[in-house]
Amino acid sequence: MAVKRAYCMDIAIFPNAFAGDIVVPGGITDVLHITQAELAATLGIPREAVSKSNRVRTVTVQTRLRELVEILNRVLPWAGSPLAAYAWYRSQSLPSFGDVTPEQLVRDGRADDVRHYLDRIAAGGFA
Repeated sequence: MAVKRAYCMDIAIFPNAFAGDIVVPGGITDVLHITQAELAATLGIPREAVSKSNRVRTVTVQTRLRELVEILNRVLPWAGSPLAAYAWYRSQSLPSFGDVTPEQLVRDGRADDVRHYLDRIAAGGFA
């Protein structure tokens, strides 16, 4: 399967999340102390999509997993911990997007908007 590896995919906080080019859900759930069902709900996909190996490898599931890992990695330096980065992802209202959360944007297929938001903040822009 050829899924483009997103930029900024430093795996330091998710050391067991990658098996070659495949994102392994267990490597994410272990670090964040969540269940596969919680991970699936966060990503807006069915639980089976992260629990069945043939579904985990689909482009849609791999894309969502990569988007989550990338965004958490980008937030980690100022969040302070993987759990704080995950809390930000799930609950921080973004005024630029009508007060929806990064989680909601990614679930709606708008991960690029979250990336651009983080780029703007990193460059000293306003939220």
